[in-house]
Amino acid sequence: MAIALPKIGFGTYLITNHELQTCIPIALKAGYRHIDTAQVYRNEEGVGLALIKSLGTLGLSRDDVFITTKVLPGNPARGQSPLSYSDTLNSIEPSLEKLQLDYVDLYLIHAPFCKNERIDQWRALVELKKLGKAKSIGVSNYSQTHIEEIKSAGLPLPEANQIELHPWCQKTKLISYLKHNDIPVIAFSSLVPLSNWRSKKGENSSKSEQMKADGKDPSSILKVMANKYGVSEAQVLLKWGLQNGYAIIPKSSKQYRIKQNIDLYSFTLDDTDMQKLASLQRSDGGVAWPEGDPTLIA
Repeated sequence: MAIALPKIGFGTYLITNHELQTCIPIALKAGYRHIDTAQVYRNEEGVGLALIKSLGTLGLSRDDVFITTKVLPGNPARGQSPLSYSDTLNSIEPSLEKLQLDYVDLYLIHAPFCKNERIDQWRALVELKKLGKAKSIGVSNYSQTHIEEIKSAGLPLPEANQIELHPWCQKTKLISYLKHNDIPVIAFSSLVPLSNWRSKKGENSSKSEQMKADGKDPSSILKVMANKYGVSEAQVLLKWGLQNGYAIIPKSSKQYRIKQNIDLYSFTLDDTDMQKLASLQRSDGGVAWPEGDPTLIA
């Protein structure tokens, strides 16, 4: 049975624990029912505190909100030891404590960094689901090769794969594979093509200088479409994801953008415009990751 994954979620990457005390109440009031975080974001505590503050005030229950977090499996390339089966099994406890929850709705392996340990890490997530500590389990940044490893091991397939997706990075072969295997897609970094995406000091990415220049082009396809539909460029990009059938998790700490990013049902991109956006494909490699796309890891 497919997981009850809300189509529009609130991403929290690069939002601090303090900022979340304002952002999450605004997001929930605006209609978001999915909050996405991760251990490596170092803001699970802020998500938990904001939820406690918000749910009662807004008349919502725990069951009304879908919470995703991710375990960092270790990264040998950065000198981090891979998590073992038991390490992974225990990894959810600090997250639950910080989130002040008994379970999460979706628990993901953040990236396929640990070649020799990947299957044992996945076995641990399967057990966590049996224990009820994660209602559903999945992966992030996994390629077809990584998912085929799970299939070859005779284990249950992921119930979601969270991957970078936007018109510049469409991963058409992977998307076809995921659809064939009934694995829902969650798109992150939907707003990469915007000129102000990760433009602040310290917000690195793999954007080329040409990509940065294209984002500022006043005659760009995105700007023309935004004018045509009377919406923002961000809304065009997010609608592209929804119309392709992806769940999306846009992030912003600004109140008007939080509200704007969920206002996506007052317009529909026509077939011609969807085809134009499809023509913007540049690379299936990641732009969001400063050191390259982790799905390229063998």
